Amino acid sequence: MAIVNDHTVKAFDEELNRLRGLIGEMGGRAEQALLQAMTALGSGDRELAARVVEGDKAIDALEAEVEQLAVQTIALRAPMADDLREMIAALKIVSVVERIGDYAKNIAKRVALMDQTRSIEAIPVLMSMSSLVAELVHDALDSFAARDARLAVRVTVRDRNVDDFYNSIFRMLVTFMMENPKHITESAHLLFVAKNLERIGDHATNIAEMVHYVVTGERMEERERGATPESGAATAREPD
Repeated sequence: MAIVNDHTVKAFDEELNRLRGLIGEMGGRAEQALLQAMTALGSGDRELAARVVEGDKAIDALEAEVEQLAVQTIALRAPMADDLREMIAALKIVSVVERIGDYAKNIAKRVALMDQTRSIEAIPVLMSMSSLVAELVHDALDSFAARDARLAVRVTVRDRNVDDFYNSIFRMLVTFMMENPKHITESAHLLFVAKNLERIGDHATNIAEMVHYVVTGERMEERERGATPESGAATAREPD
């Protein structure tokens, strides 16, 4: 009987490691999509933007593979306690990572719709915002891979800086639109880009909160979201 149990434990460990590897690959693709989408935005590179849109299919495929493996493992291995928490968290995390990929795709879709003169001053600020957001996503995924609750907490704290960036860019673009009515359309696209970045930051924090729960068994205290009354103009969800 012990041999069977040992075999079962080994099989579960192998499936769990495979699950973690797939999530790592999916997260890496989402990070790359965000980087490339913002690079395309900054340079006006429509071909790169199109590759980001096309590459989102691979992220979706990985999500489906992770979900199938997780559900199959739960059904066959009946994990308990810490292991069950991690399996459930994995299912939630892949859904969040898929949304991060969608937001990166939505940013990339904006590139083809914008004026190629790249004259709006908000773009450099958006690039700085995206660098911070990318760091949060990377650290949140690292906290999952390393089961690092402290790193997860640091991610949630730093998300406030993303909210500050968003509010600053919002005010900048509204002022720009008032002073330059001819650029209202392009400014509106950038508002959606800023909102997408802000939402990616929130999703990175969601991952961190799930990691903290998996590692400690305790939920983080409810945090204030970055939404403000002035941000309502750019909260509509875009089609995938």
